[in-house]
Amino acid sequence: MPCVCRFFGISIYFYFSEHSPPHFHAFYGGDEAIYEIQTLRVYAGGLPRRAHNLVLEWADQHRLELMDCWNTATANGTLKQIEPLR
Repeated sequence: MPCVCRFFGISIYFYFSEHSPPHFHAFYGGDEAIYEIQTLRVYAGGLPRRAHNLVLEWADQHRLELMDCWNTATANGTLKQIEPLR
């Protein structure tokens, strides 16, 4: 499970050989949320509101890179790092 980005205490991960729909995992403290890449809908778990809003802002800016990571992860390839939110 490689981490592709870290910002403001939030870590973004992809698992290899995952199921659809395309998604990523966001961790903050002891919380985890799984976000669909296309809609940015949380379909499992949850984060505190502030962390959730930061993830949405970051993911909206990096949707194409997130899809590239998803495609690479499902093929068990090496994932590229994504620029953090500043």
